[in-house]
Amino acid sequence: MNLLLVRQLLQQALIEDIGTRDLTTELLFEPGDMLSGMLLAKKEGRIAGLSVAEEVFRLLDPQIRFAGQAADGTDVKAGERIATVTGRARAILSGERIALNFLQRMSGIATATRDVCRSVADLPVRIADTRKTMPGLRLFDKHAVAVGGGINHRFGLYDAVMIKDNHIAASGSIRAAAAKVKRGAGHLVKIEVEAETLDQVKEAVEAGVDVILLDNMSPEMMREAVQIVGGRAVTEASGGITPETVREYAVTGVDVISLGWLTHSVKALDISLDLT
Repeated sequence: MNLLLVRQLLQQALIEDIGTRDLTTELLFEPGDMLSGMLLAKKEGRIAGLSVAEEVFRLLDPQIRFAGQAADGTDVKAGERIATVTGRARAILSGERIALNFLQRMSGIATATRDVCRSVADLPVRIADTRKTMPGLRLFDKHAVAVGGGINHRFGLYDAVMIKDNHIAASGSIRAAAAKVKRGAGHLVKIEVEAETLDQVKEAVEAGVDVILLDNMSPEMMREAVQIVGGRAVTEASGGITPETVREYAVTGVDVISLGWLTHSVKALDISLDLT
């Protein structure tokens, strides 16, 4: 992750929480008082965001000592120590909630991604995220997906072309939309088209796009769509796919399955900071 961007986002989060001062902590502790604490996993899961948590504390106390007992991508058990943090009491207590918010959310996303990747690990399919992230947190959400073993879809509207249903409706057809985009896009820009019917799949193949998103199809229909594409484009499955049905879609032969719930329906991993 870009450290400059990370710091900017974390500063905004700290300003939102602390405002002009941490009233409670400043009344209880002098500027030179020191504390030490342990970050502990309360549930089993995959850790993501340790460097983010460290940076939160470091923004408040550049002399903070942060020692990780687990690295991002490590699977931990309940009760396992993740890291220790030592430094000024005001910095640790003022940054505790923000550090935990990021660490818990990112670890929850990484754990969910790990679990769904494991469920299809024997198949030649990759699990991807979407743009259904919390505003302001996309950088962290997508990093957590990668830590969990998934891959990142486009980060925003700027790094790939994705022709969706409303674009198609406004342009008149997939063929017309794809042709216009090809005239204006650079040669390194990938073009993806969303298809909801088998006729649209055929049209997208004929238009010569790079990726075809098979949207809200049944597994049976998707299998037929994959056969129509025949390797002439990358196939991506999306829409209404749950942890219980992801394997049904994976066996259709699609190349990628993108899952919005990885980031929009996060269950945070329970992690605490216990003072020593």
